Amino acid sequence: MTLTKDYLNSIFEYRDGDLYYRHSRGAAKAGSKAGCKRKDGVSNIQINKKMYLLHRIVFMMHHGYLPEMVDHIDLNRSNNRIENLRAAKHAENAWNANARVDSTSNIKNVTFNARRRKWLVRIQANGNRMHIGCYKDLELAELVAMEARNKYHGNFARHNTMTAEQAKDFIKELP
Repeated sequence: MTLTKDYLNSIFEYRDGDLYYRHSRGAAKAGSKAGCKRKDGVSNIQINKKMYLLHRIVFMMHHGYLPEMVDHIDLNRSNNRIENLRAAKHAENAWNANARVDSTSNIKNVTFNARRRKWLVRIQANGNRMHIGCYKDLELAELVAMEARNKYHGNFARHNTMTAEQAKDFIKELP
C-alpha cells in the first residue's frame, strides 16, 4: 500500500512531535506511542511490515509528500515537532551541521594551511567546492566564512561552532 497523508492520519495521531496509534494494531494498543528510538536518537516506525524514519512520517502527515531529505532545523534528531522539520536536498541537509570534530579551527569552512601559515576559507555549494580566501587572522576568516555560508547556503547556513571538548560531550550524550 502506498503511503498517503490521509492513510497515515487514519492510523496515527500527531501530538508534539510524537505519533500515537488511533486504533489497536496487534500488540500496539489505541492511544499508545508509536515508534522506537534508536541509539543515535532517531526514531523508527513500522507501517505495513516496512520500517520508516518517524520524522519522515510526521512530515508526510502534515505536507502530503516525502522530500529527498527531512532536515531537523535544530539538529536534535529526537525533536520531531513539525515546526522543527523542513524539506531539504542532501546538500542542504549537510549545510545545516556543526563544525566537524576533526576541524583544525573548530569553525566550519575554515582550515589552517601550514605551508602558507594562513587560515583557508572554502565552501561547497551547487556541487562545487569554492576557495574563498586566505587570512592571517582567524576571526576575519570566521567572518568571511559566515558571509559565504549566508550567501551560498541561505536558510540552511549554520554558523555555530563546536569545540573539540563540546563535540566529545555531545557524543557522550547521545543515547
